[in-house]
Amino acid sequence: MIKFDNVNKVYPNGLHALKNINLEIQQGEFVAIIGLSGAGKSTLLRTVNRMHDITDGVLTVNGQEVNNLKGKELRKFRRGIGMVFQSFNLVTRTSVVKNVLTSRVPDMPLWKSIIGLYSKEDKVVALEALDKVGILDKAYVRADQLSGGQQQRVALARTLAQNPEIILADEPVAALDPITAVQVMDDFKKINQELNMSVLINIHHVDLALKYADRVIGIKAGEIVYDGPSSEVTHDVLTQIYGRELAQDEMMGA
Repeated sequence: MIKFDNVNKVYPNGLHALKNINLEIQQGEFVAIIGLSGAGKSTLLRTVNRMHDITDGVLTVNGQEVNNLKGKELRKFRRGIGMVFQSFNLVTRTSVVKNVLTSRVPDMPLWKSIIGLYSKEDKVVALEALDKVGILDKAYVRADQLSGGQQQRVALARTLAQNPEIILADEPVAALDPITAVQVMDDFKKINQELNMSVLINIHHVDLALKYADRVIGIKAGEIVYDGPSSEVTHDVLTQIYGRELAQDEMMGA
């Protein structure tokens, strides 16, 4: 599904963000990427949908070499990859269902997208996506009337309505309180299991990474220093990833 073969990423300022990354992620895996801020977690995640270009090496997703894609091919490729951010990126002054429907715009004729003329099928897809994350009852509520956790679930529903094969999530629970964070992680796990959808998530909450992910990738200074089952992550492994032993409160938002 996703294969990194000796991938490097060097930014124009000289920062070597990814160093000789070799990695394979199979369809249906739930993978958590952990490490210090600046370790390369977001860079790794964002190369998958080519928000960031790699400098050298080969990155293959669904049999396609990502850096060879251009124009229409690249846009089509990105449709198969959903992205969820820490900030919810919602249009807060409109309804929840209209926010979800925006994910259908790339598949619509231009004139329909301009006037917001969505088909019955599009509306069904949007409502089903809201149902999957447990907020169907909020479909016609304005987005700015929802809690932070509910807004993140709208963002997740919007991604689902895109019908992706892979979901990338960049610190999706960082802005949420602990109870709400668990609810959102429950949604990710449910989607992963019920739809056999690959989920790659960058996360500072080590405790949530170990609880929800099947596999953990630890990154330190652009290099993978751990890649294995979450059940085998020990204190020694975490010390290797973070450079020191983590206190309990850091485990909950390191």
